[in-house]
Amino acid sequence: MNIDGGSRGNPGPAAYGVVIRDPSGQVVARLKKYIGRTTNNVAEYYGLIAALDYAQAHGIRALRIESDSELLVNQVQGRYKVKSADLQPLFERARKMAHSFESFRIGHVRREQNREADQLANEALNEASGRAGADWRAAPCETLRVRARYRGGVFYPDAGISLPDNAEVELLVKPAAKK
Repeated sequence: MNIDGGSRGNPGPAAYGVVIRDPSGQVVARLKKYIGRTTNNVAEYYGLIAALDYAQAHGIRALRIESDSELLVNQVQGRYKVKSADLQPLFERARKMAHSFESFRIGHVRREQNREADQLANEALNEASGRAGADWRAAPCETLRVRARYRGGVFYPDAGISLPDNAEVELLVKPAAKK
């Protein structure tokens, strides 16, 4: 299994992606889920827990997980301590689940080797923001038209929109149409 989690902003809108393969390497399932506003490390752990949960539910006894998160891999392997209060309960849950397998291994892979799981996490983020098929990293200067009303010093979008934290927004102000 390949897992990935990410957030647009840290914290920001977050999701995970999981690619499940059989022993011959054939993809048997793909999981993705938007998990709300959190950090990328929390999203990585949610991806790991989703993978472990899938394996348990499908009677898988031997499991090899690959992740591009050095932090997660080193924590699960016991090389790094888990200092974050946000990660501690997720780490404990993942560790307990991992002990239920006859064989469990987790290893680090480079980002390029984890593209499918990364793509799934980004799809979940795009779908949650209503922008399916778009990738903010691929088009950071994309123009997106959104109508908004200005009242009391605040812009109120007419339609729901989700942007990554620290996104630069350029406003074009037009006078309101006379009724």
